[in-house]
Amino acid sequence: MAAAVITAGLTLPASAAGTEDASARRSEHVATQAALESVVHDGPPGGIVLAELGPTAWAGRAGTANLATGRTPRADDRFRVGSITKTFVATVLLQLEEEGKLSLDDTVDHWLPGLVAGNGNDGSKIRLRQLLNHTSGIYSYTEDDTFKQREFSTDFLQHRYETWTPRRIVRLAMTHQPTFAPGHDWSYSDTNYVIASMVIQKATGHSYAHEIEQRILRPLHLVSTSVPGTRVRIPGPSGRAYSKLTGELAGPGKPGGAVYDVTELNPSFAGAAGEMISNGRDLNRFYRALFSGRLLKDRQLKEMMTTVPIENLPNFSYGLGLMKMTLSCGTEVWGHNGGIQGSISQTMATADGDHVLSLNFNGDWNVHEQRVVDAEFCGA
Repeated sequence: MAAAVITAGLTLPASAAGTEDASARRSEHVATQAALESVVHDGPPGGIVLAELGPTAWAGRAGTANLATGRTPRADDRFRVGSITKTFVATVLLQLEEEGKLSLDDTVDHWLPGLVAGNGNDGSKIRLRQLLNHTSGIYSYTEDDTFKQREFSTDFLQHRYETWTPRRIVRLAMTHQPTFAPGHDWSYSDTNYVIASMVIQKATGHSYAHEIEQRILRPLHLVSTSVPGTRVRIPGPSGRAYSKLTGELAGPGKPGGAVYDVTELNPSFAGAAGEMISNGRDLNRFYRALFSGRLLKDRQLKEMMTTVPIENLPNFSYGLGLMKMTLSCGTEVWGHNGGIQGSISQTMATADGDHVLSLNFNGDWNVHEQRVVDAEFCGA
């Protein structure tokens, strides 16, 4: 679902210790664990992180996975990954381009005539590439006031099991005028990826979920990752997910406000914009495979990593289903973040995939996950 745009990371204080001590602390992930604990202290009930550097892996955890039982988080816990789903969707579209089944320069109308129309919307002027890098100008349905009231306020408790179809989602977006003319600016829009999933189905004859399963999940043996569709439960080991249902996804919440268990929900309202479930191990394996060239040839990977700048965010740019960030220490990392009710996640990696980090917090208020990313890649 909607992912908050990430600004520059937290700057950690320089260590006064010697080089050997700093290297030892880095290898032991002291800064990362401390950042994880600080995020949990300030907001969500619990958090988990899995970092891999070369052949070595380290798992951190903090807080509580289940407020009712007191169960602690586990490194193999599964969770809803939100907008990290977008990297999977973009990968499939790029594979289809590689196979000659479509071109990213095709218009939306070429594949889905008449779908994007009305209120100034015109699918004949929007390229598939512009869906993937959020330069289409199409309004994000998750910004619609009625949708936000229904899905992110306490009204969610009455609507959590309802099914949304992709066409219903796009129809809602089309009740709004475009944010800007195609290609003239950048604005994050979940509608883009719902439309992209419909293109995948038209081009292949199969659902986008089927294509992700056949092209990515099975070849990489991502056994903890799934595209749930309308299934409401998280399979396998998992904690619970909590929200204050304040009306805004991943908002700051209300201090002292009620906390609701939102673990079970029908994720069709997110669809290809953010419905997937995974865990840290699978996410790390996926991004490592992506950046190593196992999933895309050089030309398509280069396209994916060609970014557009974001005004007023000099350390942030967006490619095709990928974010690029320059951290406080100058290190560049690639990946995506994601938020859905009760779950805030992020995976970031160096461009070669050698150093990768996945994290999840099981609450969606006052989450400062960027502290953990900056600590892992910059902190000693």
